[in-house]
Amino acid sequence: MASNAAMPFWRAAGMTYITYSNMCANMVRNCLKEPYRSEAMSREKVHFAFSKWAEGKPQKPTIRSDTPGE
Repeated sequence: MASNAAMPFWRAAGMTYITYSNMCANMVRNCLKEPYRSEAMSREKVHFAFSKWAEGKPQKPTIRSDTPGE
């Protein structure tokens, strides 16, 4: 049974909701005036650690910092 319901435009454009929300957040951050812009940009950074496992034991963790644009 086909549905005639409207499809969200982000899905019609072929992107995920996460991609769409990240684009919107970027646009909002770029519209802010200083000092609010620099504060918002600093919160955008993502830091995480991951460990590879070998022979049932975790190896030394690697810390990554992914910042958009780098």
